[in-house]
Amino acid sequence: MAVAMLIGFWMFDELTYNHYHANHKKLAQVMITQTFNNETGTGQAMAIPLGMELRNKYGSDFKYVTLCSWNFGFVVKAGEKKLSKSGMWVQPEFPTMMGLETVSGNLKALTDISSILIDHSLAVALFGNDNVLGKTVRMNNKFDFKVAGVYKDIPKNSSFNDTHFLMAWDKYLTTETWLKRSETQWDNHSFQIFVQMNDNVDMAKTSAKIELITQKYVKKEEGNEHLLLHGMDKWRLYSDFENGKIKGGRIQYVWLFGIIGVFVLLLACINFMNLSTARSEKRAKEVGIRKAIGSIRKQLIFQFLSESILMAGLAFVLAIILVLVSLPVFNTIADKSMTIPWGNLIFWVVVLLFTAFTGCVSGSYPAFYLSGFNPVTVLKGTFRAGRFAALPRKILVVLQFTISVTLIIGTIIVFKQIQFAKDRPVGYSREGLISIDMSTPDLYGHYDGIRNDLINTGVVENMAESSSPTTEVYSNQIGYEWDGKVPGTNPLFGTIATTRDFGKTIGWHIRKGRDFSRDFPSDTSAMILNQSAVELTGFKDPIGKIIRKDKKAYTVVGVIDNMVMQSPYMPVQPTIFFVDNNWANIITVKMKPTAHLQDAVAKIGGVFKKYNPASPFDYHFTDDEYAKKFSDEERIGELASIFAVLAIFISSLGLFGLASFVAEQKTKEIGVRKVLGASVVNLWGMLSKDFVQLVIISCALAVPISWYFLAGWLRGYKYHTEISLWIFVVACIGAMVITLLTVSYQSVKAAMANPVKSLRSE
Repeated sequence: MAVAMLIGFWMFDELTYNHYHANHKKLAQVMITQTFNNETGTGQAMAIPLGMELRNKYGSDFKYVTLCSWNFGFVVKAGEKKLSKSGMWVQPEFPTMMGLETVSGNLKALTDISSILIDHSLAVALFGNDNVLGKTVRMNNKFDFKVAGVYKDIPKNSSFNDTHFLMAWDKYLTTETWLKRSETQWDNHSFQIFVQMNDNVDMAKTSAKIELITQKYVKKEEGNEHLLLHGMDKWRLYSDFENGKIKGGRIQYVWLFGIIGVFVLLLACINFMNLSTARSEKRAKEVGIRKAIGSIRKQLIFQFLSESILMAGLAFVLAIILVLVSLPVFNTIADKSMTIPWGNLIFWVVVLLFTAFTGCVSGSYPAFYLSGFNPVTVLKGTFRAGRFAALPRKILVVLQFTISVTLIIGTIIVFKQIQFAKDRPVGYSREGLISIDMSTPDLYGHYDGIRNDLINTGVVENMAESSSPTTEVYSNQIGYEWDGKVPGTNPLFGTIATTRDFGKTIGWHIRKGRDFSRDFPSDTSAMILNQSAVELTGFKDPIGKIIRKDKKAYTVVGVIDNMVMQSPYMPVQPTIFFVDNNWANIITVKMKPTAHLQDAVAKIGGVFKKYNPASPFDYHFTDDEYAKKFSDEERIGELASIFAVLAIFISSLGLFGLASFVAEQKTKEIGVRKVLGASVVNLWGMLSKDFVQLVIISCALAVPISWYFLAGWLRGYKYHTEISLWIFVVACIGAMVITLLTVSYQSVKAAMANPVKSLRSE
């Protein structure tokens, strides 16, 4: 029951994700489906003019249309306090649309471009419990804002949980020249658009209405754009798309764990049924006497069901205690902040119904079985269970172990898939790499100075700058031309600007040609392609080939092995690297292998303090950032392994109880066999044989079931492991060993008992 409750809390948290926002049923994000390189993908990056088009021409459908930036990291400073927090640039309607709750001030104040809204936690961190309204905060040591309002912290089960402040959109457009230009650029997909539907407007119909509105502004070869509205209630659980249609997402894990929760509870109920019916002969006389003095079957059924419900009630009390103890650990594994809603009436109604249901399910079969005994047969002492009486118990044991073995196989394959992706060659060396966001203007224009100072610390091997870290590709571009390009196509390339030291810093692998070099001033017009980009261009010998972009010609000087910069489960995107110091916004530092980690970080931090004194030294280990790509699968694997162990444990408890009863029931038979010369091994085999046969049947059922479902799960990954025969063998042998260990204690104990004691009454 405790396991089922934990899973129930987790499912409820997932199914109510984003329900904090009062208008969640009417809120949506505008998504775009584009086709590049013969692959169709759906994403969130939109152009600014689309927001204006939706607002001006579809006002009857939308109550609000707001443009927003992405959630960016900033250094927030107030007085001497400096914090690294993330937030967004948004249009003034955004706080109202999202239903943010006011702590103080005015959440509609973003019409003033000098205003900022901050959440309560940030307000306390910067100003304590003082009145924060009107106080100044400095962002990235570049912009000053006045706090105009404070909103309640957005809970963890919201897509905006990491949004700690909101800044005025109109101010954002003044911060960079390219942003101002983007107001009229339909092909600049760099922003987000959120909408709130008007009352009584159907979201699906409006989505169909706006699907093709960008095609009169954007050429078909620039992605063949199709729009859709993705409702907020689907953001979390239905985030996977295929050919512009929702394919699924985390919802498969929600239902998977829901099924596991039901099965784990069912396993425990089966134990209760088996042990109750197995000991039926001991209650047979009670049933016979009650029937003889006038009890009808309905009364007996009610009695047995009442007993099981009472038992379930006592189990519920213990389950609540177990949940209280284990919830903090479970929250850590599941990355949640769940609590038991003691004051919620609906919670108590649900758990009482859950307890009653559990009691009824576990007590139903014993109640109908025991109440059906013939009182004459029972009271004459001639009652025997019959040759087929044990059949239902055997079926239930098979069901138990089928579920358990299936969970074991599933857990092994999940971890095998994770390890398969982790073992994939990444194309560069992650060891000793750290990345630092160039979040303030103080770090720009000092490339050689910072690099030389870092190398002079003695703990740094090299340093470079780039427009993307090694674990992401921030920019994707079209518009590249080359001789031999297929007419009418406009392929999409990941595009990364770097300094000349980038390849040497990260240790990428040159397949052909050379790396960027300070010895070649002409490298400002040079390109390096990854292997996927070479295949896309069709170059047989790419070195020396010319690629044109925005009227500038670039010469291909090198080809590198594919680097896994995005999902390790997907093919590597065609990517182009070129030299441009002005576009870079990420610093990557390579530490020496011999450097002591804490000492190295302290010395590197000292250099950055010299050039960027107004900001804290925030850095990320590349190894850690890459490991985050596996977090969802690892979390699912950890939860599945816990539930698999619990399922085996519960099944083994039931098996142990049944083995005890069988050994007790066959005490005299064992005594006779020992007198006649049977060895301990013979008796152990006799008592264990039936249980081993049941587990063999369970394995025969579990193997095809698990193969069918797990093969479908793996097909969701383009880069995936294979289902090997050894997985099924290991799982089945493991189940067999557990069965033998469980049964053997009682079997050997019974086999070694003195036959004189068991035959004394004969």
